[in-house]
Amino acid sequence: MSPRGARARRANGKKRAVWLAAGVVVLGGTGVTAVAVSGGGEDAGPGDGSRPAKAHVLALDGKDPKRRALPRTETQTFSLIGVSWEDSGDTFEGTAQIRTRKAATGEWSEWRDLDFDVRAPESAEGDASDVRGASEPLWVGPSDGVEARVVADGKETAVPDALRLDMIDPGKTVKGKGNGGDKGSGKGNGKGNGKPTASPDATPGPSDPAPTDAPTTAAPSADPGDTTGGSGGGEGSQPPTDEPTGSASAPEEPAPSTAPTESAPGTDPTEGTPDEPTGAPTGAPTDEPTGRPSAEPPTSEAPTDPTPSTVPTEEPTGPAPTTDPSGAPEPSATAPTAPAIVSRADWGADESLVQDPPAYLNKVDAVFVHHTAGTNDYTCADSPAIIRAILTFHVQTNGWNDIGYNFFVDKCGTVFEGRAGGVDRPVLGAHTYGFNSYSSGISLLGDYENGGTPTAAAKQAIADLAAWKLGLHGVDPEAKVTLTAAADTGVWTKGQAATLNTVSGHRDGYATLCPGASLYSALPGIRSAAGNSPYATGN
Repeated sequence: MSPRGARARRANGKKRAVWLAAGVVVLGGTGVTAVAVSGGGEDAGPGDGSRPAKAHVLALDGKDPKRRALPRTETQTFSLIGVSWEDSGDTFEGTAQIRTRKAATGEWSEWRDLDFDVRAPESAEGDASDVRGASEPLWVGPSDGVEARVVADGKETAVPDALRLDMIDPGKTVKGKGNGGDKGSGKGNGKGNGKPTASPDATPGPSDPAPTDAPTTAAPSADPGDTTGGSGGGEGSQPPTDEPTGSASAPEEPAPSTAPTESAPGTDPTEGTPDEPTGAPTGAPTDEPTGRPSAEPPTSEAPTDPTPSTVPTEEPTGPAPTTDPSGAPEPSATAPTAPAIVSRADWGADESLVQDPPAYLNKVDAVFVHHTAGTNDYTCADSPAIIRAILTFHVQTNGWNDIGYNFFVDKCGTVFEGRAGGVDRPVLGAHTYGFNSYSSGISLLGDYENGGTPTAAAKQAIADLAAWKLGLHGVDPEAKVTLTAAADTGVWTKGQAATLNTVSGHRDGYATLCPGASLYSALPGIRSAAGNSPYATGN
């Protein structure tokens, strides 16, 4: 067992909201404590059919120091699940598996592994006293029951302290009530019209498994602690061979009007020819940064086009990164036209969850590509709900200030704004441990390690987004850059000079399987497409 103890943390400087609400009950016959957790909004919408995202947890208590088990237990409705523990400094080595019951049919899924390749950011945000260790969250679709088993192995001889299941209901938003609802609407964010950058490619890759709409009902394990139903959930582990499908019923929200017509859940999007991007660049930024980030951010005139509502309006004056919004470098007035990006308002971000203002970098030197893992059995109509659930998990489970990724892309090629602060500004994210202070993070919805293959639309969208984002800082998406690791990452040691592609995979910076084998193998083509993108500087 690794030594357990309180880890010294710096105060965040801002008092965080306390998310655990009253209402602790013990579920009859299970010995499991259920703790209600609520977000910043009310429990019910304003009578328009909308409702805020909600979280609730089940504490995995027990006397066995090496394992925890939860029998089949009825829960409040949720669509995303993960496990978390008290101290983010404790790296869990072991297996965590869950199975869930579909709310629509009552069918139970097979056992699914949870992945453990998450680290709290190396910035002050990761040192906040309420930051927890956690797994990657898993999207399972609307569910109302769960069974779980967690076993410590490897160097660990005990499960982490205060282990619990975290379950997220993404809520529902309604178009016309201050946001675009779950339709991925065309409001955009002042830089794009919210449409996908390309039509999806319906041709499954050679490694794509045949989809199925009928889940396999698995009998409960005679020994809840038995792990023979699947492999470990660590970074090098593989999930069960027969991956269960998600919910057979899509959420009640209609499909996004900006995405192509969607087929049944579990299938690739419909076939189509990629559309031409909506705009061409007007030229490179006038204040083109060069070299490594400097101590002071560049200053420039305010942009002539409208800025996103999340962007601070004050002129930057201080060094970056900083938690003062006024420290954000202004984009150049001649920056290239942006790809279409669905704004936070349009996917329904609950801004009351975000307690602190964004921090900014001097420059974006690189883009790291990720996947959300979990499942590919989602429709593009689900994308806003998935992102809302991840936001809630990152804030209320991990204890971060905001969602970790700067951008999301779905399999239809739709691009979504991630962390707040302005899509055209160098916002400090929480996505690539050791390299957050130099980079922007793009995460593709889905699992590309265990059979999933990224669509042509998704790859083109990532290429266009990376070309544009790097182009704002005069960075060539086909070049290499040398960055200094800010922490020990399992790939690089703190202070080591790391030579990376300016468009890299998460695994290039941190010891993880992310962004999955098939997406990682697609990165050379994505870099080439980024270099030829109309959003690349000089094209």
